[in-house]
Amino acid sequence: MLDQLSLGATTGNFSPFMLFMEADIVVKSVMIGLLLASMWTWTIIVSFGMNIGKIARKSEKFELTFAKTENLDKFFEEYGQSSLPSAKVLAAGVKEWRRSTSKGPIDREGTRQRLAIAMNTTIAHEVDRIADRLNFLATVGSVAPFVGLFGTVWGIMRSFSAIAAEQNSSLAVVAPGIAEALFATAIGLFAAIPAVIAYNRFSHGLNKLEARMGRFADGFHATLSRELELGD
Repeated sequence: MLDQLSLGATTGNFSPFMLFMEADIVVKSVMIGLLLASMWTWTIIVSFGMNIGKIARKSEKFELTFAKTENLDKFFEEYGQSSLPSAKVLAAGVKEWRRSTSKGPIDREGTRQRLAIAMNTTIAHEVDRIADRLNFLATVGSVAPFVGLFGTVWGIMRSFSAIAAEQNSSLAVVAPGIAEALFATAIGLFAAIPAVIAYNRFSHGLNKLEARMGRFADGFHATLSRELELGD
């Protein structure tokens, strides 16, 4: 064990690859797990960032088109099947409107309440659907540093065990094992820091999207409420 631990110090090679190769199976497992988590984190960051940006742009265009429309039924026929969150809110409102007004007499206050519930439920569902993979970022951001710390503690314990077994406390014995251990912590931070930053940033973007859908739902609700009043 002493020969293995002192290999890095003897050769003077503390490259990440050598630190990984000289680590024992436990520390290697920690490093591999953290690297896989980091790769998946970056996959989510890139895909989610592109997706939420695309949704925001298309939603703005959709809402501007809706604001200019003079024929709600025609607009719904054209855009009601869209996968955009705002379009799904529109579809929920139109479907509830048609159910509530298809037979008389119309309960106007009840219709208003049902419209609000239908659209708010759709908003909540869409937010949950879009935010589904953000939980992984939160998990990596909170857990990865501790997983890396576990690898560090294990590596240091291994180094001290070698010192005790060989009765040799020279730097050549201690340095490689401690370097391997600290490398595990570095990988943990490498995985956690982008995950935390991305989670906070995307949560802010998701809150803005939810607020936008809420404003759209309020405006559409007001439009349908006026239709009810005109029917008096």
